Amino acid sequence: MTQRASGILVHPTSFPGKFGIGDLGSGAYRFMDFLARAKQSLWQILPIVPTSYGDSPYSGLSAFAGNPLLISVEILEKEGYIAAKSLEDTRDFPEDYVDYPRARAWKMELLEEAFANFSKHAKPQEKQDFESFCKLHQEWLEDFACYVPLKAEHHDQPWNAWTTALSLREPAALNKWKTKNEAKIEFQKFLQYQFFRQWKNLKTYANERGIRIIGDIPIFVAYDSADVWAKSNLFTLDSKGNSTVVAGVPPDYFSSTGQRWGNPLYRWDVMEKNGYQWWKDRIKCLLDLVDIIRIDHFRGFEAFWEIPATEPTAMNGKWVKGPGIRLFDALKNSMGKLPIIAEDLGVITPEVEALRDESGFPGMKILHFAFFNGKNNPYLPFQYDKNTVVYTGTHDNNTTRGWFREIGDEDRQRLNQYAGYEINEYNVCEALIRMASASTSLTAIIPLQDVMNLGEQARMNYPGKAEGNWKWRYCDDMLTDSLADWLAHITDIYQRG
Repeated sequence: MTQRASGILVHPTSFPGKFGIGDLGSGAYRFMDFLARAKQSLWQILPIVPTSYGDSPYSGLSAFAGNPLLISVEILEKEGYIAAKSLEDTRDFPEDYVDYPRARAWKMELLEEAFANFSKHAKPQEKQDFESFCKLHQEWLEDFACYVPLKAEHHDQPWNAWTTALSLREPAALNKWKTKNEAKIEFQKFLQYQFFRQWKNLKTYANERGIRIIGDIPIFVAYDSADVWAKSNLFTLDSKGNSTVVAGVPPDYFSSTGQRWGNPLYRWDVMEKNGYQWWKDRIKCLLDLVDIIRIDHFRGFEAFWEIPATEPTAMNGKWVKGPGIRLFDALKNSMGKLPIIAEDLGVITPEVEALRDESGFPGMKILHFAFFNGKNNPYLPFQYDKNTVVYTGTHDNNTTRGWFREIGDEDRQRLNQYAGYEINEYNVCEALIRMASASTSLTAIIPLQDVMNLGEQARMNYPGKAEGNWKWRYCDDMLTDSLADWLAHITDIYQRG
């Protein structure tokens, strides 16, 4: 990213529509038209992996697969794989939030119908395309396509609670199960084929309008995932497959006891011996779907917080050195210059900054962090290096309007002084959007909630809270031409068009 640009952060689940959850259908395409009219050149998303408990995109069932709930059933109906009458009963889904259990149950019925019709009526070229997709992604797809039905068969338990022979992938037992469950495996492959196909079509539509997509990779993967089940030698597990240590962060801005994420940690020594192939595969797979990648918790590559698996919180952990520049050198040698944004928030040391700078990746700046701790706060816009990405807030923060209601009088006074006029909850979003746009950062990203001037009810995530997150959706009439024109005006003023 070498030119001034701006964009919007919103996850596809937040798109409007009558099917219970945002997807890759008409709502997504209308949003691309909105971005183009608003002269935005970037769309940032959260991870698009299939989710499990808590519906968090940062705790997916796979580091490679796409979330089948994002598949547009409207598109499948137009292609003849779902009957029009099947879409008539939308079951009165709420418009402004995702009811995941209901949306998942209803949508999976429709996707099963689509699979049945595809199996019976797909044209030879369509079946050939499906077979080619399966062959291209075989390295991860086969394991994932087994993992989902196996998990369902074991009452949705993670893999270490399955029958021992299957949890430990004993060849005879696994092959026997595959033979009995070929249709279930094929269905999962079909879902991935449709997801990748619909996503690539949407990406083409965006790119043709000058919009690049910023994807998101969590540094760690979920224990309850096909990745850990299939590649257990790459993770810190005991002989029975249980984690010995887990990931998290020490006490910080978000939590006084830290965050015990519970993800298994990598065996970086093993990964290094095979040239970090798993990471190469992971990056390549996502770059097939997006143009730029934000890596969440970048500091973990320099050193990560290791917590004994028996500890209930993240307080009693220790910092352990990560792979450092060796990983990124291996990736660059394989793929060339990497379009990566380093999420460098939290406890950042000079060593982390050196790794980020040596890698050449832009870091992140958050305006919500700028108005406390006095005049030398590194998040104040005049402090920014050009090679940074500035945000008003992120998915882990409150909305800007909600944030303003929470901050103290001293912080509000500093905000007023910096802005040069009195800020209130009605103009605070515009004020911070202008600050971000006017900053020297080459890239400015604004959450859609802030563009819409929404309060805390539109917050996407509360870090450390296990349930009730990732639900926010906007309604179709909220994405107006006047809003796009206002954002285009701001973009022109600060030369980010």
